[in-house]
Amino acid sequence: MQIKKTLSAVVLSALMSLGVTVAHADPLSYARYDQVRTSDLYLDLKADFGRKTLSGYAELTLNWIDKTSRTLVLDTKELSISRVQVLNPNGRWTSTSYMLDKFDLQKGRALRIALPFQPQKVRVYYRTAPSAAALQWMAPAQTMSGKRPFMFSQSQDINARSWAPVQDTPAVRFTYSARIDAPTGLRVLMSADNDPAATGKGGWKFKMTQPIPSYLLAIAIGEIDVRTLGPRSAVYAEPARIEAAASELADTEKMIEAAESLYGPYRWERYDMIVLPPSFPYGGMENPRLTFLTPTMIAGDKSLVDLIAHELAHSWSGNLVTNASWKYMWLNEGFTTYVTTRIVEKIYGPEIAEMNLQVEQEEALASLATIPAARQALATRGPDVDPSAYSDGSLIYPKGAWFLRTLEQRAGRETFDVFLRGWFDSHAFKSATTDEFVDYLKKNLLDAHPEYMAQVELDEWLYGAGIPANAVRAASPRLAALDEQRNSWLRGELPTADLNGKGWIALEWMHFLNDIDGKATAAQLRDLDQNFGLAKSGNNEIAFRFYLASVKAGYDVRQPLTKFLMSVGRQKFVVPLYTALLKQPAQAEWARSVYAKARDHYHPVTQASVDKQFKK
Repeated sequence: MQIKKTLSAVVLSALMSLGVTVAHADPLSYARYDQVRTSDLYLDLKADFGRKTLSGYAELTLNWIDKTSRTLVLDTKELSISRVQVLNPNGRWTSTSYMLDKFDLQKGRALRIALPFQPQKVRVYYRTAPSAAALQWMAPAQTMSGKRPFMFSQSQDINARSWAPVQDTPAVRFTYSARIDAPTGLRVLMSADNDPAATGKGGWKFKMTQPIPSYLLAIAIGEIDVRTLGPRSAVYAEPARIEAAASELADTEKMIEAAESLYGPYRWERYDMIVLPPSFPYGGMENPRLTFLTPTMIAGDKSLVDLIAHELAHSWSGNLVTNASWKYMWLNEGFTTYVTTRIVEKIYGPEIAEMNLQVEQEEALASLATIPAARQALATRGPDVDPSAYSDGSLIYPKGAWFLRTLEQRAGRETFDVFLRGWFDSHAFKSATTDEFVDYLKKNLLDAHPEYMAQVELDEWLYGAGIPANAVRAASPRLAALDEQRNSWLRGELPTADLNGKGWIALEWMHFLNDIDGKATAAQLRDLDQNFGLAKSGNNEIAFRFYLASVKAGYDVRQPLTKFLMSVGRQKFVVPLYTALLKQPAQAEWARSVYAKARDHYHPVTQASVDKQFKK
């Protein structure tokens, strides 16, 4: 950790005790949060669907750390700034000078505000661009009803700066409130206290009393209905999807209670969710008080609700204890993936949890073949760097969870649960680094029990490539029995009709399809489809894996695949499918024609990822 030399030891000690990282270390932010930090944000904005903009002002309440500083630096991207004001000691707002740095494609522009003194509050008046990276403005035709437009945000990793001028780094946490004007008939929701009875008269008003990092700022506006799920949970969705969403998410309160029994009280008051239009690029986004969800998790049988468990788990790992920069992302996602399995086990039993874990670990091991060794570490030593330079985002989820599971196996579950809850409690509403976790791990577990994990093995987990050879793999008896059938079927010894597929749950089908990918023939995939209707599966995880294996084997699934690619915008599904199609000479031109029609239905994040594949 780099320390600014002008800070006294007393000030430094006080800052560290508050969970403050004093170094200006985040390479993805221009903000000088070693000098000044945002403690509260107020947004007063108007949504204009015709122009695809948000306009108004952001008011930042500031906590000055360096008493000599006279500059406030904020992150922005494609924001049009009209003026900046400061609150004077006499209570009057006056304009102050500012400048915008040269535009950087990844980071945007630094907004540098010159200040005559250290004001408590600063206002920035601005307008977003129609191309704001965080916002997707959807035409009525892109919604389920086809009647009204829809807009939603995706601020992670560093896109909050495209719709609000903020210190866009997870090292800085702040409370916020907002007033949003939107067209009549459209509901506004935010990652804050959403009132199901609100009408929007006088503007939609919100308050988030717990401090969050900027990447958890979220907004959605559209034709939205609501259903109560429990005493502290509800689901929002487009009217045509609300009943299916409420049915799928009926176990939400049980999940909250299960997580609380393991890791302490839920500290965000309510756990509401919104099922977004299909173009939402991710499975879920853990925006506090309003988790964003993909409709692809609605299977009709609750078979994909481990996604809900994952987003709920973020209420402890990620939202409560946050990575101090994206270099430490494994502290968010690896911990959350571990906690997810524990919640699933608590609700659905150890057999389901073990199957889930085995599939997760097998997919992690399979991914190593496509990830350069230099990008397989959980963490890196030395100065903070752009995480894309050293780590593959998909691997840190299962690898981080596997590391924590190894510690649990060595220490015993009872001991490890106390340890992990202590980490959440002692670092609640703070941002943390890998070094801070390692210090906590040693002081609270390994110093007294070095036999649990030697330093060399700890370093291998954190800084090494791959998965350590001595890592214990999950082994589900049900999946082992399935493997025997699969191998006999691949060899042609077991007829397709004799597979036990009609009795398999989604996890078993996912495991089966993962393992035949690239091995089964077109004829075998045709037989699977005829016997089990996989091309028409209502479970998107199953359908995706079947389409992927079919494309590679040469089995014609163009008709259902076209419908899938036109109606699903989740990156996890869309990008691998287009990538596989482009590798087949007979499919490449067809893939281009489908993408030409489907592209406008995808989120800008997904468009950028697929565009990259076509440019290759």
